[in-house]
Amino acid sequence: MAGETVTATVHIDAPPERVYEYFTRPEAIVRWMGDYAVLEPEPGGQFTVDVKGAPVRGRFLHLDPPHCLLISWGYAGSDRLPPGTSTLHVRFTAEGSGTRVILEHRDLPPAERAGHASGWTHYLARLAMAPTGNPGPDPGMPAPDAAQL
Repeated sequence: MAGETVTATVHIDAPPERVYEYFTRPEAIVRWMGDYAVLEPEPGGQFTVDVKGAPVRGRFLHLDPPHCLLISWGYAGSDRLPPGTSTLHVRFTAEGSGTRVILEHRDLPPAERAGHASGWTHYLARLAMAPTGNPGPDPGMPAPDAAQL
């Protein structure tokens, strides 16, 4: 059974080339999401990010800099969403003097949809601050709205 897709979007005041690096450089990704990262931005390369204690594990599946990324996604040790279960498709489109980021998190089990919708809203807002300032310490994600469950 195919899972659900969560879509989130944000405008960033930086060119696509710069925003793309916030998904491919370890020191850049941890500015807005995660405490630790090992990223090997090549097909089949490792995508490891620890986000507030959640061990995200995946692989870079497709890279088209600075236009799009396809990354497998899951959590080490999880039965609900093990590594490779879902995919993250991220598109970077020039928009005025900045970039429109369109993120689709595909193949999510129904029980994971609300949490990931809330999470991506939270983290893309932090990403929007990263190129022009410091988003500061991550306070964590808000609890999902019960209506979304």
